[in-house]
Amino acid sequence: MRFLPSPRRLLAIYVILYVAILYFPVLLLPVFSFNDSATPKLPLVGFTFRWYESLAGNAAMQGAAWNSLIVGVSAAVLSTVLGICAARAITRHRFRGKGPASALIMAPLILPEIIIAISLLVVLLGLGLQLSLVTVILGHLLICLPYSVTVLVSGFEGFDPSMEEASRDLGETSFGTLRRVTLPMLAPSIVSSLLVTFTISLDEFILAFFLSGTEPTLPVYIWGQLRFAAKLPNVLALGSILIAASLVLLTAAEIFRRQAERKMELRP
Repeated sequence: MRFLPSPRRLLAIYVILYVAILYFPVLLLPVFSFNDSATPKLPLVGFTFRWYESLAGNAAMQGAAWNSLIVGVSAAVLSTVLGICAARAITRHRFRGKGPASALIMAPLILPEIIIAISLLVVLLGLGLQLSLVTVILGHLLICLPYSVTVLVSGFEGFDPSMEEASRDLGETSFGTLRRVTLPMLAPSIVSSLLVTFTISLDEFILAFFLSGTEPTLPVYIWGQLRFAAKLPNVLALGSILIAASLVLLTAAEIFRRQAERKMELRP
């Protein structure tokens, strides 16, 4: 029995294996994107940037990237604005149905995206709406809102509501208190929410696939290119760029979130 590893060591081994199995294939993506061969295989044939250079003249890819940017920014701003309202209601007020309302907001986190996508497609077509970037934004808003609310609830719970009460007692209006007190205190959480929701929208495929119509986003464009073997190296290069962009955005969001936590901990 004394040769058995401790529970802590077993947990460490499990975590290492889990992360390796989960992320090792993703780490191979940028490696093959620099391979001077149309086939992703080992050993590597040579080192080249030509797959990245070919993206510069790809008008269809650039159009899809622009569509993703429009959808991502719109979904991030809308979900953050609605998230501020929902998080304030959850943390500052008591009302009938608060629990079910909170659960309903978080429901997209546990529901299969394929079910959400099909349901939205049926509803939007039933309302007579044409599939476009607007319908994609509506779908991404539904997915991004729970993440925004999660981040912003943490921000609202981090500062004392008496600061808002003091502002109103000194004669400031409710809107003025929101603009001069609440939003500045929530600034790191708001930035974190914007970055997280933009990243989720940028990488989301299933909803965009069902709702984009003739205006594909970048993940939908990548899916279309996978049908052609000759396009695979370009897809690997584009995928590597998306991975790098997602890591940068999520890292920045985590930095802002931790800054908000430290700011609240240092407040007397």
